[in-house]
Amino acid sequence: MEARQALWTVAQLAVVLIVLALFVGQFLGQPILLSYVTSESMEPTIDVGDGFVAIPSEAAGDIDEGDIIVFEAEKIQGGGLTTHRVVDVTDEGYITQGDNNPFTDQDGGEPPVAETEVKAVAWRPGGSVLTIPFVGTAVTGVQSLLQSVQLTLARSLGTRALLGTQGLAYVMLGSSVLLYLVGGRFEDDRRRERGRTRDDGTSAYKLMALLTLVVVAGVTASMVVPAGAQEFGIVSAEFESDSPTVIRQGTTESFNYTIGNSGVIPTVVFLEATGERIDTQPRQFTIDGRSTATTEVTISAPEETGQYRAFVQQYRYLQILPTPVIEALYRLHPWAPIVVIDAMVAVPFYLFGIWLLGSERLRERERSRGSWWS
Repeated sequence: MEARQALWTVAQLAVVLIVLALFVGQFLGQPILLSYVTSESMEPTIDVGDGFVAIPSEAAGDIDEGDIIVFEAEKIQGGGLTTHRVVDVTDEGYITQGDNNPFTDQDGGEPPVAETEVKAVAWRPGGSVLTIPFVGTAVTGVQSLLQSVQLTLARSLGTRALLGTQGLAYVMLGSSVLLYLVGGRFEDDRRRERGRTRDDGTSAYKLMALLTLVVVAGVTASMVVPAGAQEFGIVSAEFESDSPTVIRQGTTESFNYTIGNSGVIPTVVFLEATGERIDTQPRQFTIDGRSTATTEVTISAPEETGQYRAFVQQYRYLQILPTPVIEALYRLHPWAPIVVIDAMVAVPFYLFGIWLLGSERLRERERSRGSWWS
């Protein structure tokens, strides 16, 4: 392979990885190294459609005034991931504001941003955000196209299985196989016309890489999508109430909170209570497939009356590894078990696929005058 061709291949791969990271991060509600903005609220710091490097909140350290954060908004534009600057730090949370907005988000009704709602912090080398022009625009286009394809296929086939996270995995898997077959046939025709042979096993490697990527994306989604921060809105009142979220000022109430596992693989769950106002027992447990588990949530109301929020951060991991190993990795970093579990799934799946397809089978097909799918 010539140096120019190698550089072009690397550049194409980099673009694909950037778009994929942005799309998957937006889909999972958790930026994966990169994020982008979709409004003019951060101009001129970040223009519409521009991307930027997003450092996970767990690795970003303490958040200070002036930092630009990606957080899960409740009311801004209907809720969802929002990128704004921290303009003040209070006991109730962060006060945020878009650089192009005349007032803070909290002036517009958004509650102070809690620590658990912060997903990432924009990387600012030298004090300025490093932006990547137009990648957000590309991701938005790809996202709209995929949603249209999912909806069209679901309507045509009369099934809702092709919608949502699981449906996207089906569509990606089917598209990968279809592109491999169609592309392989055209490639064979061109190579036969030129009197050349195809590199042994190359197509098998590409196919298994695509299939492995789809499988890993599904595994990651099954752990990330159901997890996240659970908000408990409470009222510190001057009176007793039968409602578990209306608590007499200065007292404590407990109630059961049920967590489900809709998958078939047992899931190890860790709960982290945010602040001194809330606690859970137990904080770690395993939920069998297609079942639920219950934890006791204890909330203390402050002496001052009013409405307050308390959060419990939930982390979920497929029990593919022994529970003590998952616990040790979780103590190292909450994302460490996901990385190791993904690797435990991806490596055997890829190697088994290569063994099953085999380069000999591809060479035999390449030497024939026709194609096996003709």
